[in-house]
Amino acid sequence: MTSSRTAVRIRFAHAPGFWVIAAAFLTTMAFSTIPTPLYAIYQQRDGFPTYVITVIFASYAVGVMASLYLAGHVSDWLGRRRVALLAVLAEALSAVIFLVWPAVPGLLVARFICGVGVGVLTATATAHLSELRQIARPGEDPSRSALISSMVNLGGLAFGPLVGGLLAQYVSSPLQRPYEIFLVLLLLSAIGIALVPETVERLEERPAYRPQRVALPSSARPLFFASAMGAFAAFAIFGLFTSLAPTFLAGVLHHTSRLLAGVVTFAVFIAGAASQAVFVRLSRPQQLRLGLVAMSVGLVGVAIGGLIPNLWLFVIGGVVAGAGVGLVFRGAVATAASLADPSSRGEVLAALFLIAYAGLAIPVLAIGLGIAFLPAEVALVLFSALILILVNAAVIRMLAAQR
Repeated sequence: MTSSRTAVRIRFAHAPGFWVIAAAFLTTMAFSTIPTPLYAIYQQRDGFPTYVITVIFASYAVGVMASLYLAGHVSDWLGRRRVALLAVLAEALSAVIFLVWPAVPGLLVARFICGVGVGVLTATATAHLSELRQIARPGEDPSRSALISSMVNLGGLAFGPLVGGLLAQYVSSPLQRPYEIFLVLLLLSAIGIALVPETVERLEERPAYRPQRVALPSSARPLFFASAMGAFAAFAIFGLFTSLAPTFLAGVLHHTSRLLAGVVTFAVFIAGAASQAVFVRLSRPQQLRLGLVAMSVGLVGVAIGGLIPNLWLFVIGGVVAGAGVGLVFRGAVATAASLADPSSRGEVLAALFLIAYAGLAIPVLAIGLGIAFLPAEVALVLFSALILILVNAAVIRMLAAQR
């Protein structure tokens, strides 16, 4: 007599699974930016100089880049669901560290771990969403999945500062309550991910581990690196508004509201998400040209608004630049994804985001260092000028490569 046990596993179908991954992606990206309006509170509490904020922020970007380089591609052979689940649990661990170790060393560790989770999830979720959508709606244009993925990414980055600013302004314990709320949301996200269908067949024999590389034919590499340069320039603008914007608002522009700090960053990121939806019917070259104009005009507005100083010019410039970032970033992601075979899509996207997050860290560290030696207004103008030059060079290269 023999007996067997049959495991009954509950799984979402591919269509609802798509939205579960999108919600988890949104929650994770929001958690990654929720400290933005809280940095000024930490600074006021501990009395550290402004450049320490850039170091704390850079620890997050370093975590993102390290995980993208070392593990951003492993979902191609370990499976999307398993890697996404580990990434979200890393975010939950980061939230716990924020709560139990709120000193500067703890902030550095928490932000680094947060960056590790974001780096792993960004490439994994982008590829997973594409594959779930393709199975659920095989006749649909693949660019729609890329649009939703990019909007979720930027939308999450937008809502984090808004929620953080609201909680910091109106609830007690502003350095605890945001992390408590997101810890619950992240654990719920982890449960949801565990029930989503897998879209990658795990190999019997796993390939030998190696760090990230760009698995593209040599003929496609110029277009890939042009796209990566555009993503680098775009994320540099986001880096400014997720790290130092509250400091500029309080110091240079003399507006100390925690809610305002969150709203300004929210507006910049939500403009990036909204521009992708509004101009979705434009061709990719048209979107890139419009994005280039918006980023250029917006950077000039940010620089002049900080130099005069004028709050509204600074904010409007940031929103216009953010709208341009959304278009350029979407073009970069769609271009990179189109260059890759399905078996290496996660790897190629990981390489793109690796370069993009370098743009999030390196320019912000530079401006943080500049503030230590120069007036904040001058450092902001120099930053804007350098990014203006870089984004024009990048988008022009992208347009030329697509002809």
